[in-house]
Amino acid sequence: MEKHIQAPLVEEEIKNLKSGEYVYITGTIYTARDAAHKRMFESINKGEEIPMELKNNVIYYMGPSPAREGRPIGSAGPTTASRMDKYAPTLLNLGLKGMIGKGKRSEEVKEAIIKNGCVYFAAVGGAGALLSKSIKKSEVIAYDDLGTEAIRKLEVENFPAIVVIDSMGNNLYDMVLNK
Repeated sequence: MEKHIQAPLVEEEIKNLKSGEYVYITGTIYTARDAAHKRMFESINKGEEIPMELKNNVIYYMGPSPAREGRPIGSAGPTTASRMDKYAPTLLNLGLKGMIGKGKRSEEVKEAIIKNGCVYFAAVGGAGALLSKSIKKSEVIAYDDLGTEAIRKLEVENFPAIVVIDSMGNNLYDMVLNK
């Protein structure tokens, strides 16, 4: 089954998403990878503000290639989500509602997803050029010195993803392995 959802995410929509469903996301999402997560985590631990609102938002684990002429962004494929696992529970506890990446997540992340009513989506690895076509606008909003790992605000239209871990903790990867 496929669904069309808006970002920032709405709690009722999140509850209705089920592991294995295809979704198309339209709205505003943010990018952040390892280095940006580390900086945000350090700022949170110092009691400082971070450069984006977390409440109901989605972080896409991605660092794009340079944009070709006339395009807002270059290839925009997902990076391995588990590299953000040490930071994700804290961000989820602070209001983040969705994450997009590829690969498995730790048990701690799964528990934080359930506790906070969140969702983990996967984007298809190796399809960065195709995924970039859903990105209509890209703007660096923080940590410009990190280059491709800077935090970006993206406007997306029908960005394709798959629900991997839903708000109840159902995990597509586990379901497939248990068949």
